[in-house]
Amino acid sequence: MSKALEGVRVLDFTHVQSGPTCTQLLAWMGADVIKVERPGEGDATRGQLRDIPGVDSLYFTMLNHNKRSVTINSKTKGGMAVLERLIQHCDVLVENFAPGALDRMGLSWERVHALNPRMIMASVKGFGPGKYEDCKVYENVAQCAGGSASTTGFEDGLPTVTGAQIGDSGTGLHLALGIVAALYQRTHSGRGQKVLAPMQDAVLNLCRVKLRDQQRLERTHTLHEYPQYPDGKFGDAVPRAGNASGGGQPGSILKCKGWETDPNAYIYFITQAPVWEKICDLIGEPGWKTHPDFAKPPARLPRLKQIFERIEQWTMTKTKFEVMNECNALDIPVGPILSMKELAEEQSLRETGTIVEVDHPTRGKYLSVGNPIKLSDSISEVERSPLLGEHTDEILTKVLKFSPREVAAIKASGATGQAPKAQAAE
Repeated sequence: MSKALEGVRVLDFTHVQSGPTCTQLLAWMGADVIKVERPGEGDATRGQLRDIPGVDSLYFTMLNHNKRSVTINSKTKGGMAVLERLIQHCDVLVENFAPGALDRMGLSWERVHALNPRMIMASVKGFGPGKYEDCKVYENVAQCAGGSASTTGFEDGLPTVTGAQIGDSGTGLHLALGIVAALYQRTHSGRGQKVLAPMQDAVLNLCRVKLRDQQRLERTHTLHEYPQYPDGKFGDAVPRAGNASGGGQPGSILKCKGWETDPNAYIYFITQAPVWEKICDLIGEPGWKTHPDFAKPPARLPRLKQIFERIEQWTMTKTKFEVMNECNALDIPVGPILSMKELAEEQSLRETGTIVEVDHPTRGKYLSVGNPIKLSDSISEVERSPLLGEHTDEILTKVLKFSPREVAAIKASGATGQAPKAQAAE
């Protein structure tokens, strides 16, 4: 069975998380991803947050599956010649360098386009064009600049970043979609193009419902689905809403049996209108089905605190999984708060390939996420991340078609950071 992106070759100039997320997704879909790394060092995450001395970190291995690694010293004439030849043999170039870095290397869009008019050049940047476009951005900066932090947390607390990597990995996912769209357009235009995914833009896209609420707030000066209603005050910007859904289906995180000792013994409970009568029966409040204070959604909104306090009295008598089982049988939407430990041990996620066990030659076996996107005719197979420069010879000979003598000359020049094998043995 062929892969969805089989035949697409990607030149991967990315590092850390946002870019590698994008290129790993393309690799899972079948693209041949050639990761270009600095000799002797490689991607900075190879050595970050190590749990085993001298071994590639989980940070690196979990973001660079299914790729090939080549080491090239772009500061040498020979190294730049190899890079330019790679550009001519690839379909996509992906980079997340600091603003202007590629231009300083001599690989501006104009130069890349001249070398390969069909090349798609995809970039992650912190900000799009404008007054902040030259600023460097990291995960939490993107969450703050994209609107997520200002709307996350509780009203009486600080703005809060989320543990989900919506700035880095979220932007990488957006960029991958842009690349696939550009590849499709190239099938009938014959031309490459630039693809840009600013991190601020990606985070804001993921926060679109808060931009919706900003406009509602400006018009009505209140947001009835937020916990500030009816007793609190609204300012001129969307407030932090705690664990309220902020949408048309009110929800809250409630304690379950064992919450005193288990920090994850909680469940998210949604009081969806179509199943309200079932909720009333379940928690032992049948009278609420007809009571004027509770029978209709508009009447319930000012009383959500009271309603969830009563539901919590019921959830505290059961484990989160018991609550889930009883509610699902009645089509009441709930979600247990699952820890990373519980997710790592969840067998169904192993069976679908969402969590995979990977064997690494120096690290041994470890768990990683697999491809979250499932294609029926293109099954993803997660392969281990490459060792630094592991595929340098393979790329030089099989992709770029250099002869053994040319490869020896390239290595002798320091272009790859590797001496010829005969010299290295001496």
